[in-house]
Amino acid sequence: MDLNKPKARDKAVVLLSGGIDSTVTLYLVKKYRFGPYVLIFDYKQRHKKEILFAVNTAKRLKAPYKIVKIGFPWGGSALTDRKIKVPLTKSRGIPVTYVPGRNLVFLSLAVSFAETIKAKKIFIGAHIQDYSGYPDCRPEFLESFSRTANLGIKHKGIKIESPLLDKGKTEIIKLGYSLGVDFSKTWSCYQGSKNPCGKCDSCRYRREGFKKAGFPDPLMGEG
Repeated sequence: MDLNKPKARDKAVVLLSGGIDSTVTLYLVKKYRFGPYVLIFDYKQRHKKEILFAVNTAKRLKAPYKIVKIGFPWGGSALTDRKIKVPLTKSRGIPVTYVPGRNLVFLSLAVSFAETIKAKKIFIGAHIQDYSGYPDCRPEFLESFSRTANLGIKHKGIKIESPLLDKGKTEIIKLGYSLGVDFSKTWSCYQGSKNPCGKCDSCRYRREGFKKAGFPDPLMGEG
């Protein structure tokens, strides 16, 4: 991806969840002078807290945003079915927090939006720690989807960009600090309580990332 030569204010669609990765991605998009249009998905997930964090981030960066309400009424994930408990021990393989086909659905809607507003790039915060457990974050899926999507649209040339794909959480946190990200304004926990649980996979990756990066996690009251 050539981020060094965008035309001034080229439109770009950014998928924003309110977490570390998508927030850093939005900051990158702003740094390279794209005009970001943010999509935030309300998919009846376990809690709405991440949506609030995403909305606040979009407002803070003055990026126009849309909240897209959809649902996965068949469940199949601890994030959409309260009968399935969020694991509080380290998961192996594909975790129960995987939502079947989530990124496939999100990216399909993003392509429709991008074609409508004539944006040629869609940014997603997928990265190496994600695609070890989530098949819809893997580079081969993102590359294949990008090709397939362009076969089914009128205005060709839309590309899926994943600028964090080769980075781990530690590198992403360091990059975020270099971009001026306020990590106290991000939410990672799978639970929607007042404070992060500190035990789910997402909290664990976040804690390890900050520790290895040499920074305190401000969301945990460490700085």
